[in-house]
Amino acid sequence: MDIKANLEAVKKTFKNKECLLVAVSKTKPLDDLKTAYSAGIRDFGENKVQELQSKQHEMPNDVRWHMIGHLQSNKVKFIAPFVHLIHGVDSFKLLREINKQGKKIDRKLNVLLQIHIAEEETKFGFDREELDKMLSDPDFTDLSHIVIKGLMGMATFTENENQVRKEFRSLKALFEELKSLQLPSFAQLEEISMGMSGDYLIAQEEGSTMVRIGSAIFGGRS
Repeated sequence: MDIKANLEAVKKTFKNKECLLVAVSKTKPLDDLKTAYSAGIRDFGENKVQELQSKQHEMPNDVRWHMIGHLQSNKVKFIAPFVHLIHGVDSFKLLREINKQGKKIDRKLNVLLQIHIAEEETKFGFDREELDKMLSDPDFTDLSHIVIKGLMGMATFTENENQVRKEFRSLKALFEELKSLQLPSFAQLEEISMGMSGDYLIAQEEGSTMVRIGSAIFGGRS
């Protein structure tokens, strides 16, 4: 497995060179992360809090850690001091907990709101009704220790390219719509995180600013 060659091959295919590559290093050994680091990667994505904590201790300080998995409220406190971006904020309850933990350590935490765009029920995320309800809740404006950097969504796992494209397009449309609203100053909508190893090129064509790529860099997971 030549991680450096894989990285170069992936980057060559990018439709948008400005798009941030988050290397999804979940379940991968530290040596693989160090190889990717030496090849220039600084953004790593993990989906388990415990694994994220242990790797953070072993890697250089300039690594930007992305929590990309489903995050439980009771685990937020463990990553609050160092996490760079929490991708999967899928409820107001979780957002409030992140704000609470940020307040405790006086650190503003960057988050993406996860939107349910897939036809699969297995994916997490806000639906439109839940999102509107949160945005209109008076408590929403009181969030002093979070920065909403943008939106995240995962397309249906399917060979149907048109369906994937349609789902990504719906996230981009929602992103543009939210940007036109009068939202609190902590909603600094800049990023659309969509696209993984199997669909990142389509995602980039549809406006992704950040892709999460694991197997195309590190190989499949056992």
